[in-house]
Amino acid sequence: MHELLNTVFCGTPSFAVPSLEKLIQAGVAVRLVVTQPDRPKGRGMEPAASPVKRRAVELGLQVIQPEKIKANEEFRAQLEAINPDAIIVVGYGRIIPQWMIDLPPLGNINVHASLLPKYRGAAPIQWAIANGETTTGVTTMRIDAGLDTGDILMQKEVPIAPEDTAETLGSRLAAIGADLLIETLNGLQAGSVRSRAQDHAKATLAPVLKKEDGRIDFRWPATKINDRLRGFQPWPGAFTTFRGKSLNIWQAKPVVRSLPPGELFTEAGHLLVGCGEGSALDLIELRPEGKKRMLAGDFMNGYRPQPGEKLGV
Repeated sequence: MHELLNTVFCGTPSFAVPSLEKLIQAGVAVRLVVTQPDRPKGRGMEPAASPVKRRAVELGLQVIQPEKIKANEEFRAQLEAINPDAIIVVGYGRIIPQWMIDLPPLGNINVHASLLPKYRGAAPIQWAIANGETTTGVTTMRIDAGLDTGDILMQKEVPIAPEDTAETLGSRLAAIGADLLIETLNGLQAGSVRSRAQDHAKATLAPVLKKEDGRIDFRWPATKINDRLRGFQPWPGAFTTFRGKSLNIWQAKPVVRSLPPGELFTEAGHLLVGCGEGSALDLIELRPEGKKRMLAGDFMNGYRPQPGEKLGV
């Protein structure tokens, strides 16, 4: 950094942690970390701190967790007293109010896990994989009043590997996005980074995932089902029913084989299920309702699927 930047960091999920760490490593002054309140989690539903809060505490940073920010006068006064050069927002999970957008001279800078204007919204990583994309990326942008509609600062394209899941790709994009954030801040200070408007006509949406998004329709081709299976890990996953109970499919491989959609077929130690357009899935790892994840071989030994049995009925 050419001169010490004065910043506030707003973030909540694990995706935001590398960006916070990179700011500290680069010598940026993070005067305050803003994250979501502790939420009930796990079987005991005990309040759990966000990944950003846990890391910020380890780094010795001041943390606050306002329930609301739009009309929170105490929070506003706290930020105005800091008078930040930039507010960094990475997966915070709150709409940034106009007063906060207007506060810092360098703006509210966001790290978004897609090549905007593609995949605006809450789940860009998941939907990029689920829709069969082979490339995605990260964008740094200035937040405005819209949903991921602000001016683009920098972008970096990232390939999606055939075996990538939302978890593996998310980790990679988080690290790349953190580096791009530092590059963006350096460029803004040096005057070498110029913002550009998004082409709103090319925008696509990546809405919040719903449980029902994970339900498998075996009339779809196997490649589409497998893309959604990879994209929707760990939640909502890819699920169907078997013998009247829920069955999650964790890992599978598309194969060329014509079987009736949803029909199970065992062959040489493999468990196949028919899909649309003359395709099938070779099921590799499954989790029956109330059981642990298991390999297809263990599933076949335990459940002994019969000829003609179907999933999803």
